[in-house]
Amino acid sequence: MATLFISDLHLDPARPEITALFLDFLDGEARGADALYILGDLFESWVGDDDPSEAGAAVAERLAALSSAGVPVSFMHGNRDFLVGRAYAQRAGMTLLPDPAVILLHGTPVLLTHGDLLCTGDVEYQTVRSQVRDPRWQAQMLTQPLAARLAFAQQARAASQARAGALRDAGTMETLTDVAPAAVDEWFVRYGVDTMIHGHTHRPAVHDLQVAGRDCRRIVLGDWFEQGSVLRAEADGRLGLSVLPNAP
Repeated sequence: MATLFISDLHLDPARPEITALFLDFLDGEARGADALYILGDLFESWVGDDDPSEAGAAVAERLAALSSAGVPVSFMHGNRDFLVGRAYAQRAGMTLLPDPAVILLHGTPVLLTHGDLLCTGDVEYQTVRSQVRDPRWQAQMLTQPLAARLAFAQQARAASQARAGALRDAGTMETLTDVAPAAVDEWFVRYGVDTMIHGHTHRPAVHDLQVAGRDCRRIVLGDWFEQGSVLRAEADGRLGLSVLPNAP
């Protein structure tokens, strides 16, 4: 049995095949797991726990079934679904994790984070992140009518896509949207761990590092835009980062 880690599914009505792939994963491999950790951006957007998303309803039902079957499910907010609240988490049988969080993985402390906090070079993004993660801003947003929140999410997505295009044109996309090495090193030292797992950057890889004289490992989860991506952590210490078969 393995502990499973996923992130950056970005479930969206425009890509129903990926939602179907995830539901199959929950009904299949995940049923035999020790635990499932979702490290943010489960949804492309989430405007509150009254979000009418059909994918949200189906995912909540299957996650709750998984949890009821004895597989603990933990969720960490991403930059797209930061308004997932306690009501939806309870409905889905998920435990909400702070970002970052240190867990014991088969007896070894491991640092989990969505990953965007490590992208310290993107000052504009970090400013926006601080705003939308402010509980006062979120409370005000959630008082708005559903239609207004849906419109805001659509506008925010369009702005994000436009900014990404501008960064690509300027040749700064790769550096600004990836983690800052100094931030990574600082977190390894601050939290006293040798392993870090995160998503957000959509650059799946296993990075072996030397930090303050210690052998450290940073594992980056992949996204689910065209196929699934899963990290399997076995009880014997083996780690496997691989993709699921393409969605039908």
